[in-house]
Amino acid sequence: MMQFAHSPAASLARTLTSWLEPIVRMWRYRYSNGMTEGFHTKMEMMSRRAFGFRNLNNYRLRVLAHCGWDGVINRV
Repeated sequence: MMQFAHSPAASLARTLTSWLEPIVRMWRYRYSNGMTEGFHTKMEMMSRRAFGFRNLNNYRLRVLAHCGWDGVINRV
């Protein structure tokens, strides 16, 4: 990356150098929060369609039904 120091790609070299550790970490662990983001998107779409729920329990049950629910509610 140091060979790009005096070329037009200097900005790219600085960016890659500053993000090198997170990039290596991404390739090493390969974990993603894609599933969480997908559930969040579904919940946002339900909220927009309903224009707000009056009963939070009904909203919770609808989220569980749309995001895959095995019929058991785990209360903590």
